[in-house]
Amino acid sequence: MKLTVNNLKDTEQIGQIISHCLEKGTVLCLDGDLGVGKTSLTQFIAREFGIDEYITSPTFTIIKEYQGRLPFYHMDVYRIDSEDDMYDLGYDEYIYSEGVTIIEWSHKIEGILPEDRINIEIQRLNDQSRLMTIDGKGSTYEKLIEELKKHENTCN
Repeated sequence: MKLTVNNLKDTEQIGQIISHCLEKGTVLCLDGDLGVGKTSLTQFIAREFGIDEYITSPTFTIIKEYQGRLPFYHMDVYRIDSEDDMYDLGYDEYIYSEGVTIIEWSHKIEGILPEDRINIEIQRLNDQSRLMTIDGKGSTYEKLIEELKKHENTCN
């Protein structure tokens, strides 16, 4: 599925829809160039998920933990050199937990990602607009696509 988001309000709306579809064990992968809105999307998802803390990209800490309606793990693997480094950080304990895991720059660790996941690639169209390409596998992904189809015309 491809969605054009024309502004931050559209991104917020997509974040709200995603948040309502997340279930325990969900892995959401966000990819795209620097500054395309990966962390902004994560902030909107987290707020709707019941997290009051301000979400920042964990570029230097790699993993941040929050408590919302489920445990919420935010990873930024931009500075990771190898997939083995992720295991040293306890990666599998997060993604195979009762929580929700959002991974920015997930393409860097694609070989260890679970098969059932949601992938969102964000591309810059201009200063304001972005193209979100959403794919994945599993029941949460299927639920998300159904919800996004209901709201397809609100962003495009």
